[in-house]
Amino acid sequence: MSTANFNVPGLPLPVAVTRHRTARRMRLRVDHDAGLIRLTVPARASAKAALGWAKEQRLWVDAQLAAAPAAVPLEPGATIPFRGEPLELVWSETRRRSFSLHEGRLTVGGPRESFSSAVERWLRRQALDMLSAETARIAAEAGVVVRSVGVGDPVSRWGSCTSSGAIRYSWRLILAPPDLLRFVVAHEVAHRLHLDHGPRFKAVEGKLFGRPVAEARALLRELAPTLRAVGRS
Repeated sequence: MSTANFNVPGLPLPVAVTRHRTARRMRLRVDHDAGLIRLTVPARASAKAALGWAKEQRLWVDAQLAAAPAAVPLEPGATIPFRGEPLELVWSETRRRSFSLHEGRLTVGGPRESFSSAVERWLRRQALDMLSAETARIAAEAGVVVRSVGVGDPVSRWGSCTSSGAIRYSWRLILAPPDLLRFVVAHEVAHRLHLDHGPRFKAVEGKLFGRPVAEARALLRELAPTLRAVGRS
């Protein structure tokens, strides 16, 4: 797999072309975080033809950009999703460095200038705690060992699992409804048994999740732009 970026006259963003050996057709998506149009093409596809096809999708690209949710900085007065429910962010001038979660409000003390970074650290900690617990539970059910659990902020992936058993998630899963967090955990733990996405993997994934995953996958895809807008300026 290889990627190269191109500036295409007539398109509002650079195009990142990725040649993928298993791709059977061209696929286009707008990466709002990276400010790119991502074009995946078969390994032997003509770059010129692929870029020409991408240029023909200008109306679709414009619609995707117009539909992108507005950024939601982590500032006092903002409302963000937390476990799928609205959470109002409140700064307390009188509190010391502390956090109080009560009835849909997160009250944060400490210096005003560190409010945003403090809220993100709190969200990451909540995500790591919940994802670690859920991973341990589902891994025990699957009879597999997970070497470590971590969180980060990848551009487009919700989770990843290495062959050695290290699983890493997007901290933004703490913003999503708990059912979607469990779906991603089931997906990654299933990779401890099957590293591909073949029929055996899908059977294990569904079993660990407790039901067919199509609805959860579709909802996570639908919510993704909103979740990725949180904390952006």
